Amino acid sequence: MLDINAFDENAITWRELPDVENVWLSILDVDETAKIVDVLFRFAANEKIVLHRHVAAFHTFVVKGEHRIYTPEGELKEVRPAGTYKAGKADPEPHTEGGGDTDVIILFSLRPYCDGPIYEILDDDGNIVDTMTFDGMKELHAEAA
Repeated sequence: MLDINAFDENAITWRELPDVENVWLSILDVDETAKIVDVLFRFAANEKIVLHRHVAAFHTFVVKGEHRIYTPEGELKEVRPAGTYKAGKADPEPHTEGGGDTDVIILFSLRPYCDGPIYEILDDDGNIVDTMTFDGMKELHAEAA
């Protein structure tokens, strides 16, 4: 039986996500053939990451803590406790995310369409200021190796 309370985040090598505050990552695997990136994200407690939208399919599993999702206006939209699994599709609705009273750790399985983007990072007016792509994640993974 899986004991999610036994997960030790100190055993993970965390890296800061470039130009994004309150989030760290550890890329576990990059599958070039299937175009899937499996990555652990850690969002800071009681903080929010940048406004963004998911432009690729993804699966998530909350490993530890509480995953909070907020509207662009900052209103709490959804709370996912440890053990929550969700399969999601590209969603044009922007949002922010963060941890609850402790840092949250989430396994993301990112599944971009062909060579399209995974995330679009947005400014406060909803304009795209950056994108995260499969190749970008692959480069981050190679740098960490």
